[in-house]
Amino acid sequence: MLQIRIHGRGGQGVVTAAELLSVAAFLEGRHAQAFPSFGSERTGAPVVAFCRIDDRPIRSHEPIARPDALIVQDPTLLHQVDVFGGLRDGGCVVINTGRGIRELGLADVESRFRLLTVPATDLAREHLGRPIPSAALLGAFAAATGAVAIDSVAAAIDERFADRVAAGNIAAARAAHDLIGELAGA
Repeated sequence: MLQIRIHGRGGQGVVTAAELLSVAAFLEGRHAQAFPSFGSERTGAPVVAFCRIDDRPIRSHEPIARPDALIVQDPTLLHQVDVFGGLRDGGCVVINTGRGIRELGLADVESRFRLLTVPATDLAREHLGRPIPSAALLGAFAAATGAVAIDSVAAAIDERFADRVAAGNIAAARAAHDLIGELAGA
């Protein structure tokens, strides 16, 4: 079972990202679940959402304490909450930023985890016209992990949103996917 924890702030689409990731897996014929964990439910407050993906039915429904991967929608959380808590050694971490790992002050965890950065907010502004990074981060996550195909992410987005919003989010997801793919090939 692949367990993913998504960190962000209220209003960034954290819960929607978990739901879209689970739908993408479901569209591939797999079992998936997504659910949020809220503190204070207000814009800007830290939010965590969870997604599980497996080839078999998923019976567990508790929050994910030992994730295989993380998606970090707001890099300011990296030093404010225990984002890396419980992450398995070698776990993949996709971080929304244009800054480098050392600039983020993550040199101490760089050897334990696979850290990747993608300017998801910039891609969202470019393709969607709004600073909502979730779709771009899902595209990057798909490229980094192979957990779901980018076409499944695009189909999940298309199911959830209409017209221009869907097209912009799909374009941002594909751009982030391509960016991570280029980095992997470098």
